Amino acid sequence: MNNVASSEAWKAIEGGYDLQVHVAPDVIERRTDDIDLALDFIERGLKGFVLKSHYVPTAERAKVLTRAVPGIAAYGAVTLNHAVGGLNPVAVEIAGRSGCRMVWMPTVDAENETAGRPGSGARKLPFWASIQRELAAKGISPPPMSVLDAEGAVTDRVRQCLGLIAEHDMILATGHLGQCEIVALVAAAKEAGVTRIIVTHAEFPSQNLTPREQVELADMGATIEHCFTTMHTGKATWETCFDNVRAVGPYRCLLSSDLGQTINPPVAEGLASFAQRFLDAGFSVEDVHVMAVTNAARLVIP
Repeated sequence: MNNVASSEAWKAIEGGYDLQVHVAPDVIERRTDDIDLALDFIERGLKGFVLKSHYVPTAERAKVLTRAVPGIAAYGAVTLNHAVGGLNPVAVEIAGRSGCRMVWMPTVDAENETAGRPGSGARKLPFWASIQRELAAKGISPPPMSVLDAEGAVTDRVRQCLGLIAEHDMILATGHLGQCEIVALVAAAKEAGVTRIIVTHAEFPSQNLTPREQVELADMGATIEHCFTTMHTGKATWETCFDNVRAVGPYRCLLSSDLGQTINPPVAEGLASFAQRFLDAGFSVEDVHVMAVTNAARLVIP
């Protein structure tokens, strides 16, 4: 497969939005910052991105960036880890009032996500794992969180968060929850009136959703996200990703880069390389355009 993006690949993602980028300023070292990413996106013919942090809300950054770099659409988000009080309706309400576009369920602090815990057997540790272990060493690591209670039902606190996400018309992203949690959460979100739902990086090891599970979630109204870094770093195979997209259908899938790490490719180049991988695997330019442009715009534009 070709690692260099062709003009056809760049054309396929023209006008696209990357709904998961990790850039500076952040508590984790990044290869680029907000402004340089925005300038690169404009030069490459891309329209915008969602700023993700595992630890802090990014709505204020996004507003400043959108004003500082005319022509870019930057969107803020909040991730419901312990740094913002966990599954915290106050954090969701303030995020909504601040203009956040996306709310991720717990990631690094999810009960289902074990990579950052001492003694984890994960072969390829994500960049945030060292922070999680440092927090644990300081004795400031609260217990991991689930969206389900002991009986397997979505908790009242989570349902309150979902109601606020619906009220502010934000995107719900499932974070690093496990399969049973994701199915229950998506069902509860639909009941609460949430209309924009993303199943986060479906091939990532802590999700590792089968084609059948992805189809089930898409049938429930969720968009299935596939992230370049998952396959690029060897956490899943490219063929697994392609098979999943074929099963679900491109019109119900989303391509995001999940890039910004110091050792990985630049964000825009990674997104184009992702497009190239799909083209090389027999997907059409229109398939890629739907996943990187049409579906991303449908989800993120208010």
